Amino acid sequence: MSFVAGLVIGLVVGLALIVAFVRSENARSKHRSDLATTIAAFARMTVEDSRKLLSPEYYPSWVVFSQRQKLTWLNVHLQKIWPYVNEAASELIKASVEPVLEQYRPAILASLTFSKFTLGTVAPQFTGVSIIDDGSEGITMELAMQWDGNPSIILDIKTYLGVALPVQVKNIGFTGVFRLIFRPMVDEFPCFGAVSFSLRQKQKLDFTLKVVGGDMSKIPGLSDAIESTIKDAVEDSITWPVRKVIPILPGDYSDLELKPVGKLEVKLVQAKELTNKDIIGKSDPYAVLYVRPLRDRMKKSRTINNQLNPVWNEHFEFVIEDASTQHLVVKIYDDEGLQSSELIGCAQVQLCELQPGKVQDVWLKLVKDLEIQRDNKKRGEVHLELLYCPNGMQNGFTNPFAHSFSMTSLEKAFKSGADGGNDPVGNGDEGNKRREVIVRGVLSVTVISAEDLAPADLMGGKADPYVVLTLKKTESKNKTRVVNDSLNPVWNQTFDFVVEDGLHDMLVLELWDHDTFGKDYMGRCILTLTRVILEGEYKDTFPLDGAKSGTITLHIKWNPQPIYRDT
Repeated sequence: MSFVAGLVIGLVVGLALIVAFVRSENARSKHRSDLATTIAAFARMTVEDSRKLLSPEYYPSWVVFSQRQKLTWLNVHLQKIWPYVNEAASELIKASVEPVLEQYRPAILASLTFSKFTLGTVAPQFTGVSIIDDGSEGITMELAMQWDGNPSIILDIKTYLGVALPVQVKNIGFTGVFRLIFRPMVDEFPCFGAVSFSLRQKQKLDFTLKVVGGDMSKIPGLSDAIESTIKDAVEDSITWPVRKVIPILPGDYSDLELKPVGKLEVKLVQAKELTNKDIIGKSDPYAVLYVRPLRDRMKKSRTINNQLNPVWNEHFEFVIEDASTQHLVVKIYDDEGLQSSELIGCAQVQLCELQPGKVQDVWLKLVKDLEIQRDNKKRGEVHLELLYCPNGMQNGFTNPFAHSFSMTSLEKAFKSGADGGNDPVGNGDEGNKRREVIVRGVLSVTVISAEDLAPADLMGGKADPYVVLTLKKTESKNKTRVVNDSLNPVWNQTFDFVVEDGLHDMLVLELWDHDTFGKDYMGRCILTLTRVILEGEYKDTFPLDGAKSGTITLHIKWNPQPIYRDT
């Protein structure tokens, strides 16, 4: 009996093991099949499919989706014809760059020319091509290029001391994007009238300088001066929006050449919560602004010492050649005295995002590098007022006045509105005078209320707030009454200020908590007068800087009394 029972149990256990093994193998086989199907699906997945699965914020900074197609065939043929391209392109580049080198020649040099210029035997590699649909008539093509060449470039340098130095430019490494524009389209072969080419994007340009048969370090600062001159020459001679126009068919192609299309008026108002770069004390910030990174076009603000929330309120004006692609760059530095300045952060504004003829008030977050946008570290913010005025704009910003006038575009706007657009330039000697417009008037500020203020009293968890209003340039002050025991005070008090120069003045509102033995700071709000001068009157709510929470509601009105002064 025991034998039979053991036999039955053994058979049952054996069958159970066989069934379990078969099921396990079937499950593993199905899992491998599903995994193979998934891998095959990933292999067929396109860039658009991956973008649907993951939003851009989940990608690491090194992931880039290229819209360019590969050009292996072009690189093969370019290698064959490179000796001929080298001979033709060398002369063209030399003729284009040499006058610009002379223009940016350092003051310590008497002359700066090429004694030899060839591109060498190594052809560049085109890594991709894309067609740009910019809505214009013609074809715009962009070619991504990489070149680690062996050119033979020798600069003939002469100093005022009579010393002649042949300087060799070696170890050139370049990565960038060239733009080709085939325009206008015609009904005659090859179907376009001219070709324009330009360096659309300069991603990397490295090289070394060596004196032939000598040592460049014997002349202090010479290497840095020449390197800066070469980079400025490249920027000013071929970098977009500069372009070279090559006629293919006879015709007038002057409309394709570089020319100003407008002006950008920038008011650098302030920055807040900047990163402290100093071990002792606070940073000494200043700003550098530019549209094109050329020495004579870059603007620099004054330095404000020991301050992480600087207020500049400075005006700058930039010439714009292509509003669709150019952008304004702002870089904030910490002034280190005799040492090189340290970058705090930078930001940029695309001009195509600005509405022409309208002042735009923007706060820009500072990042470490404009090329890497996924920077989560807090470096501060910068406050700008921007006004883009295209040439010949048919509205209140028309009437561009004579160049002898020292008025900015914004001042011209106010002047045009004040006298109906009549040109103030008279005949004779009056037309040669410089004239400043002084936007004078009465500023009426109604402090209506504040909301959601942070508690300032230790006992009771509330505050006794009041507001101090200061006109920064004249330092005239007013203050509201104290509202006791409230975090949502209502004042409805109006104050009038006589403004002598509205374009360059600011209104500062500071909230304080009134205490018996002193006062506690609760935040501030800084306003330029640009908006109220243009709009005449507005009501708005503003956040408080330097506070955990809170907003303030104001009604501001402007009564203009503009005057003009010849200088």
